[in-house]
Amino acid sequence: MNFKELKKNIFDSNNKVKEEYDSLYLEYEIIKQLIEIRIKKNITQKELAKMIGTKQSNISRIETGKSLPSLSILYKMANALNKEIKITIK
Repeated sequence: MNFKELKKNIFDSNNKVKEEYDSLYLEYEIIKQLIEIRIKKNITQKELAKMIGTKQSNISRIETGKSLPSLSILYKMANALNKEIKITIK
């Protein structure tokens, strides 16, 4: 059984797990994108931290999902990576 099948089986058998997974999707998608951009630009966590005036450990906590970044920090990270954040409420 691969991961996709395992995930489907878990979601099918426990609706609360699926609901929790869905509620965290946006948070982890943003983190995933920031990590991909940082790596693609060949910037270390330490370098990014210095660029936005924080510690490397803070970047690590954000990237591992242990800390939820504020919009201000997300803006600083995106700006340092020459990207912009767009938020749409529908």
